[in-house]
Amino acid sequence: MKMKDSLSLRTVRRRIILISKIAGVFLILSYIISTRLPVEQDFALLLWLCAVTLLVLAVDYLMGRFISKPIDQLSQAARKMAQLDFSAPCEIHTNDEFGELSQSLNQMSQNLQQTLSQLQAANFQLEKEVEQERRLLEERKELVDNLSHEMKTPLGVIRAYAEGFQDEPDEKKRQKYADVIIAEAERMSRLITTLLDLSALENGAAQLHAERFDFVEFVETVAGRLLIDVPDADYELQYGLPEQPVYVEIDKGRMEQVLNNLFVNAKRNVRPGGVLNLSLKENNGTLDFSIFNQGQPIPQENLPKIWTKFYRDRNSDYNGSGLGLAIVSQILSMQDLSYGAANCSEGVVFYFSVPIVQ
Repeated sequence: MKMKDSLSLRTVRRRIILISKIAGVFLILSYIISTRLPVEQDFALLLWLCAVTLLVLAVDYLMGRFISKPIDQLSQAARKMAQLDFSAPCEIHTNDEFGELSQSLNQMSQNLQQTLSQLQAANFQLEKEVEQERRLLEERKELVDNLSHEMKTPLGVIRAYAEGFQDEPDEKKRQKYADVIIAEAERMSRLITTLLDLSALENGAAQLHAERFDFVEFVETVAGRLLIDVPDADYELQYGLPEQPVYVEIDKGRMEQVLNNLFVNAKRNVRPGGVLNLSLKENNGTLDFSIFNQGQPIPQENLPKIWTKFYRDRNSDYNGSGLGLAIVSQILSMQDLSYGAANCSEGVVFYFSVPIVQ
């Protein structure tokens, strides 16, 4: 076994030794042969010089093939790897030290590439977590700022009426002051609850739970409570709904919030004696909902703003919290439902679409 390894040509060192020995033997033999030829001494020397030249060229070719070329390839591959370019692996497939070094470089390249990919993925995940944390901090700050701003008016009213309540001897006026204080306290409570609910929806703390139900009956129930069974309603309600049940699969509780806010928004922005038009239409696998209120249109440049928190239309007489449409937008967006608002010839229409399920 040892004798076989000693005669093997699979190492660069043994190849170099073999080439040098062959070159030495050839050099000696060529000299002996050239001196013993029956020719003149000068011509014999010329023949020997030719033989030496051929020997040098042959040795140079073999050294270039076995030594210089593999070293150049290894050097180029290592240079690219040092520049983090792993697109071109080293292509040496010989059974010697250069082949083993080529395999080692390629393996190292794969390991480095895999490690860099893992580092990039970890860095991307870290950036996402940092961005999420930054966004949560901004949302908390915005929540505190908005609450502080919105609480100033009711707190000021409560304080003023509380002071008046203490100094007022008239029992009827004291009762009136107490009613105002209670109303403002309830207003603050609703505002805080609504804002916290919207914040939970935005940061993912509140989850949606889809269920299958008849959307036509659902709309009839909510509309009956908010639009029909209303005393002293100063508007004309028109509606067009499918006669048969139409089933959808969405979060029923959250969609009741959507309808509540849209109906309240429509009622409070319809002009006195104006028309409210409620519509549900089946349209190529979707159920299109719309609520139209006859009244003052929204300036076209302000239409995209109505879905943002605390936005209020200056042309509207409705003095709400500015959170209702923001909640509508958030709930519909979380369920990937298309929605919008548009000005019509005599008012504004709000709409959304829901996929129909069997």
